[in-house]
Amino acid sequence: MKALIPYLKMFKKQWFMLSVGILLSVTTLLAGIGLLSLSGWFLSAAAVAGLTLVTSQAFNFFTPAAGVRFFSIARTASRYGERLATHQATFQLLTQLRCWVWSKLLPLSAQDLQGIRRGDLLNRLVSDIDTLDHLYLRLITPIFAALCALLGLYFFVSFFDVHLAMVLSGLLLLVLVIMPALFYRLGQKPGRLLVETKRQYRIILLDYIQGQAELTLFGAQHRYREELARIAVKLYSNQKAMANITGLSQTLLIVFHGATLVVLMYLAASGVGSANPPGPMLALIVFMTMATIEMLMPIAGAFQHLSACITSATRVSELTEQTPSISFPRHEDSHSTIDSTLYSTVSNSIESTITNVGKDRVRENNVVEAALAINNLHFSYDGKQSVLSGVNLSIGKGEKVALLGKTGCGKSSILSLVTRDWLADQGSIRLESRNIDELSEAELRQSMTVMSQRVYLFSGTLRDNLILALNEPSSCVPHQNNAEIDEKFINVLQQVGLGVLLEPIEPKCNPLEQWIGEGGRQLSGGEQRRIGVARTLLRDAPLLLLDEPTEGLDKITERDVLRLLFHFAKDKTLLMISHRLTAMPMMDKVHILESGEIRASGTHKALFESDDYYRSLYLSV
Repeated sequence: MKALIPYLKMFKKQWFMLSVGILLSVTTLLAGIGLLSLSGWFLSAAAVAGLTLVTSQAFNFFTPAAGVRFFSIARTASRYGERLATHQATFQLLTQLRCWVWSKLLPLSAQDLQGIRRGDLLNRLVSDIDTLDHLYLRLITPIFAALCALLGLYFFVSFFDVHLAMVLSGLLLLVLVIMPALFYRLGQKPGRLLVETKRQYRIILLDYIQGQAELTLFGAQHRYREELARIAVKLYSNQKAMANITGLSQTLLIVFHGATLVVLMYLAASGVGSANPPGPMLALIVFMTMATIEMLMPIAGAFQHLSACITSATRVSELTEQTPSISFPRHEDSHSTIDSTLYSTVSNSIESTITNVGKDRVRENNVVEAALAINNLHFSYDGKQSVLSGVNLSIGKGEKVALLGKTGCGKSSILSLVTRDWLADQGSIRLESRNIDELSEAELRQSMTVMSQRVYLFSGTLRDNLILALNEPSSCVPHQNNAEIDEKFINVLQQVGLGVLLEPIEPKCNPLEQWIGEGGRQLSGGEQRRIGVARTLLRDAPLLLLDEPTEGLDKITERDVLRLLFHFAKDKTLLMISHRLTAMPMMDKVHILESGEIRASGTHKALFESDDYYRSLYLSV
């Protein structure tokens, strides 16, 4: 139960809508009980009054009839309002909960999330959070509503007969205590297994869908389908177990309620308060007891979901309670939006340096001031097998540097350390003579443009996926139709060869408003890569980090893209990781990484003449 405490505390912010929902739920229950009990009394009293002419003429038919109509309208209206209020409160709680979880998740780096598969992470962010809405809809609201209705019921019946009020309220309270405890125990294991099985199924299904190419290539599709079928059988079995518990709870509830009805009928038959014999008051008590089934029904079934809520809360808390392993210093002038101070300082520094040193970017003492300096860098992902072993790398302002090496030699790891997705075991990384540990997150992100090997496209319009690259995208969101920004996007898309996307599908349709689908599914692999290049061109930062920027492009397109990138980076510092050597002649220096160490360094010409491995790679292009 402790796992639910952080989420229950969040209910304070939505106390008004939660209270309205519970109040309307209580009103619905009381109106339903009042409707049935008054109807029973009215029918019985009318029948008794009709036995003689005198009593029939003296009987007031209008007031009870108006009361029945009032309770009927009140029940309908309150039920409708209760549905609106409780669902509105639930949606607000889910929105608040998702934002809170994301705020806890965003500071976590790849190092913090290692070992968590993407399917599992997606399941926690979607399914587990959705499961937590049972807390309000199926637990808190029914419990509070039933207890309040029970209290109101006691005071109403005690007005006629205190003894009957105590018996009725005591039996109902006993049911409210025993049934939830019983079915929480029965549903604890199946509920936990159901959440776990759903998690396993979603992970395997996501891997199966995303890995179709690899599974087909290695002939593993059949094995994955068998695994999916096996987990599906377990899922159906757990769902069947929960359905059986639900059916059992409803059965026992009806039995207990029927026993309560028999007891009250027996006691009321001997008289209700001063009414002896009871007459129509017997019908009132009996019908009132029958109506209490409405407030009992949600209780028994609700608590079998409690174990699922606890399991989901525990899994979400594993994310939210993590302390980020990589922390950024908080500067007084740092905000959630991108801080332009570092960029302007670094940019001005680069421009002045380039102007002063000329085309070769070399000072009189033949030393280039480093824009990026890596010193004695050691790193391993598991703390055992070393990935980088004492890497030293210095890139001068305005230099163009390439990092080559076989797959797994540690090239992308260096970029992950520079961007602070991971922490180095030993060594230092400096940007503009400042250790990256001293930079706030806004300063670090502002100082560099990163084009990763995989281009992430979001389900949205073409404009939505480009506006992210602007230096201050948050300030541009309210002005998405700004003509100047649109013109900038169109120019960049034309530069990267995506002019075909600018052809309007319909007359008077803005091409930037076209929907590119989840993950850019409506675009080819090459078009997705070019959007990544377009984002790079839109972001103005002094340091440019490229990880396989031309992966998936043909040679002609690759040369065009590289020419465009190098023109864009003519006054910037550039570090490029690549398996392809097309751009090597344009580099100021090339470093060959091998077994976590830089084995050789030099210009393209020098390495081509002195290094057999490099020469064989270049000639194979």
